[in-house]
Amino acid sequence: MKIIVHGATGAQGSPVLNALKAAGHLPVAAVRDASGVAGEAVSVDFTSVESLTAAYAGADGVFIHLPLAAPGAQEDFARNVAGALEKTRPARVVFSTSGYPASTESPLTAHAILAAYLGASGLSYAVVEPRLYLENLLLPPVMNVVKKEGTLKYPLKSGYKASWSSHLDVADVVVRLLTESGITGNVSVGSLPALSGADLARGFSAYLGTEVRYESITPQEFGIATVPLFGEAGVLPVVEAYEHRQSQPGDVIAEPRSAQKLLGIAPRTVEEWLRELALQP
Repeated sequence: MKIIVHGATGAQGSPVLNALKAAGHLPVAAVRDASGVAGEAVSVDFTSVESLTAAYAGADGVFIHLPLAAPGAQEDFARNVAGALEKTRPARVVFSTSGYPASTESPLTAHAILAAYLGASGLSYAVVEPRLYLENLLLPPVMNVVKKEGTLKYPLKSGYKASWSSHLDVADVVVRLLTESGITGNVSVGSLPALSGADLARGFSAYLGTEVRYESITPQEFGIATVPLFGEAGVLPVVEAYEHRQSQPGDVIAEPRSAQKLLGIAPRTVEEWLRELALQP
């Protein structure tokens, strides 16, 4: 199968591309600049329906996740992707919301715009809905403190429980959905039962062989720590997102539409995920 993989050199697309290759498929990396990519690749421009249409032409499947951008620009990206899909009509489309809600409330978000199109398109599709990514815990401001102080500091309240998953878990689900078309609609990805901060810390403890405790910090503290990574403007939406989460009791996927129930795929535990990455203590 020839499958287009958006962002194939990034954190979300790379595991999908590798898993498809391992399964014997023919993934095509869809990236901004294909000149430096090993293997088959195509340059795509999310601002151009024509560019996306050319990339999707003749593909058996397409994996999509929207790149980060200002809300208005990202909404245009979603509409352009929808336009290209409408023109090319690939046999299978899998779209990941990348942890963002695809709310149906007005005004529609970019992710909701694309999900709504797929639902009405008549295409064979699935919308993958992860919640929080374990990879967020690998950010240097987080991991450096874990290693130096034995403390996992994160901007979620201690009692907040969420269905965490890794990019590797999402890739497992995406590849199954791309290659088997029996499941249509939304598929949630994440741990059941959901994990608290203390649960995350126990996973790190088991992997590192030393005690790690969880400490809740404010979104503002997290933003200050991540400014060197994302810049002052870049951390603003991050801080806002965690401020919203601070007001919520948790973020837990519903079992009936979970990958566990629909596909028999359970996410890795925190310890299993760390061991697979083979991080150095």
